[in-house]
Amino acid sequence: MEKQTETEIQAAVLRRLLSHLDNHKEVQNIDLMILADFCRNCLAKWYLAEAEQRGVTMDYDAAREAIYGMPYSEWKEKHQKAATPEQLAAFEARQQAKAEQ
Repeated sequence: MEKQTETEIQAAVLRRLLSHLDNHKEVQNIDLMILADFCRNCLAKWYLAEAEQRGVTMDYDAAREAIYGMPYSEWKEKHQKAATPEQLAAFEARQQAKAEQ
């Protein structure tokens, strides 16, 4: 596969992932962290790191907006729910298991 084609496919996959997450706002970041060890904020941090590596000036808020499709504060107000005690316990268990590896 040509490098340009591979890059285009990878970009399309990211857009599709972001669209999927946008269509499933009920999936909270803590759920993603428990199950997959990454969340929308992780994607924003990776986005920011890759931009900086390529000499693109960007801040974390701009990277979050690229991932969330709106300012993070707006997304948080509209869609983020408080973590339940069960979610917090599952997250802590996940973090503990990682630390023990």
